[in-house]
Amino acid sequence: MIKKAIIPAAGFGTRSLPVTKVIPKEMFPIGDKPSIQYVVEEAISAGIEQILIIVSRSKNLIVDYFDYSLELEMFLKKANKEFLLPHLNIPDIQIIYTRQSSAKGLGDAVRLGKHFVGNDAFAVLLPDDIIIGGGLKELIDIYEKKNSHVIGLTKVEEQFLKNYGVIDGKPAAPDLYELVNIIEKPQQNAPSNLAVVGRYIFTPTIMKALENLEPSIGGEIQLTDAIKKILQKDKCYGKVLSGTRYDIGSTADYLAVQNYVFNQKHE
Repeated sequence: MIKKAIIPAAGFGTRSLPVTKVIPKEMFPIGDKPSIQYVVEEAISAGIEQILIIVSRSKNLIVDYFDYSLELEMFLKKANKEFLLPHLNIPDIQIIYTRQSSAKGLGDAVRLGKHFVGNDAFAVLLPDDIIIGGGLKELIDIYEKKNSHVIGLTKVEEQFLKNYGVIDGKPAAPDLYELVNIIEKPQQNAPSNLAVVGRYIFTPTIMKALENLEPSIGGEIQLTDAIKKILQKDKCYGKVLSGTRYDIGSTADYLAVQNYVFNQKHE
C-alpha cells in the first residue's frame, strides 16, 4: 500500500508573477480553500497517511495554513462565532516539511525526500495540477497490480506538447501504457500526444536514479531524466487519468476550476 507522499512546493511560480512575488501559487484560493488543500485532500482520499511538503524560505504561509491558529479560535469563541470553527480544521494526517535551499528543479526537490520514504514506494503530487474526478487513486490501483512505477498522463494537442514531458509507450491495457522512453519538453517530433501530469507513484529505485543526476534543461535536476534512467532496469507504466486536470499556472485553467467549484457549491 502507498502511504507516503511528497508534494514539491518550493518553486518561484514565475508563470503567475507578479502576485507570486508575495503569495505562493499553492495558496491561490479556489472557492474558499487554497489550491494545495485540494491536493492534500486528494492524497488523503487515496489512502496516504504521511505527507512531506517541500518548501522554500518564502513559503511559510503553507506551513502556517496547515497548523492551528489558537488566537483566531479564541477570537471566534469570544465573538460567539463558534459556527465558523469547523472552517479552521486541519487535515487529520501527519504533514512534515523540509526546505529546498535553492531552485534546483523538481528532481532535486523529490530527492530531498529520500530519508522520508526510506524503503517504501511513495507518491508525488505536484500542486500546480488540480485534478477533479480522478487522480492519485487511479495510479495506486495500477501500482497494486503491477508493483512498478506509475505516472499520470493526459492527452495534449500537438502544439502544446513542447511544454510537457512526453512519453513513448506500448499499449498495455485501455488508457495504460508501458513506457519505452520519455522526453522533457520536446520542441519537435514528440513521440506521442501523451503528456505527463503531476501525479506519480515511484518505488525507492527512483532515489538511486536521482542521486548523481546532472542538471539538464534550464540548469535544473529534471525528474524526467531520472525516469529515463530507471527505464533501463525497471518497468514504468503511464495511466491516462480519467479526471479533469486544471493547471493553476494557466490563467484560463485557474478561472475554469474556480468556475467549476463555484457551480458545484451553488447547484
